[in-house]
Amino acid sequence: MTRVFALLFLVLALSAAPAARAQLGLPVPQVPGVGEVVNQAGQQAGQIGSDVERSLQDVRRLQVRELLREHRRELEADPQGAPIVRSQILALGMSDAAIAAARAQGFDVVRSDAIDAETSMVTLRAPAGMSTRRALRRLREADSQGVYDFDHLHLESGVGLDVVGFAQSGASNGPRIGLVDSGVNSSVRVAEQRGFATERPVAGEHGSTIAGLISSAAPGARIYAADIYGGAPTGGASSALARALGWLAAENVAVINVSLVGPRNRVVEAVVARLVARGFVIVAAVGNDGPAAAPLFPASYDGVVGVTGVDARDRVLVEAGRGAQVDFAAVGVQGRARGTSYAAPIVAARLAARLPAPGASAAQNAINAMRSDARDLGARGRDDVYGYGLISGP
Repeated sequence: MTRVFALLFLVLALSAAPAARAQLGLPVPQVPGVGEVVNQAGQQAGQIGSDVERSLQDVRRLQVRELLREHRRELEADPQGAPIVRSQILALGMSDAAIAAARAQGFDVVRSDAIDAETSMVTLRAPAGMSTRRALRRLREADSQGVYDFDHLHLESGVGLDVVGFAQSGASNGPRIGLVDSGVNSSVRVAEQRGFATERPVAGEHGSTIAGLISSAAPGARIYAADIYGGAPTGGASSALARALGWLAAENVAVINVSLVGPRNRVVEAVVARLVARGFVIVAAVGNDGPAAAPLFPASYDGVVGVTGVDARDRVLVEAGRGAQVDFAAVGVQGRARGTSYAAPIVAARLAARLPAPGASAAQNAINAMRSDARDLGARGRDDVYGYGLISGP
């Protein structure tokens, strides 16, 4: 038990360092060798595994607490403790009459964005002196036809400590793949990159690592990168995620990788449902809060392809989430980078090779083909640990 308590102390000590803006990493910050120790500890005894899992969730809570403390002017917690943008409410399908009524009550319309040809997302600011919770309740009561929610933040689901060593092709005629993350640095070629938290994208380690993995798994891939962080305190907001998904859909990018996690958000859920119905495939990491943690999103939305991570011996990462949201597994340890974040792009790359353009039937056929290709791990057939099985890289 001494080694476990020492490990837990190390995990908590590392996590207590101030996070870089809203871009928080894997709930188990890693140094070389720690990941293997965690796996070994988790396999020694059930009690040890429980201690490690509790530490994973404690670290997440500490990270969120630190984020809220550092940016208390911009952020606050929702009733469940998840970080949200202070005084900001999102609305989907808000009628002109509902907008006029909201303005009459003192709400400001911050912006309105077309998500697709039929739907716009409106971002509202609560009147001075009105709490964000009360503002959401009032809008929902006044308009039962619209979809309203807080502007939740999404956090990264892995730690990227380097982005070197990725094989890249000089060609650019590979599959089109969307990436919703931080900005991508110059070490990885992208077809187009846009910022959704700030005017211009800001390169980050996490997004650059994910882009590098996509480039390696799909040589010549044309990556469309949407930076929803921008180095801003409110980076990773649901509003930026929804607008990024809308942009990628407008660009006709059939497969979109989202290696981020957050709470359930009604507006994001509705946007995801619209894209899935139109035949887009969204691939998301299931997260790293431990096997008994509550489902994280967007991986747990209906129709999203949820991906867990395994190590070099095909053992599930001890921090990986489990449940009905797990569809596939892929290697989630890439050099000094670790987490379900780094498994998702492998699956996204394989799906993109089968789905050059969005389409409901074609998307389902591509997913079914992946199920046939997957190598069964764990319990026979689909299970909550490995999903349909392991998807190998290139």
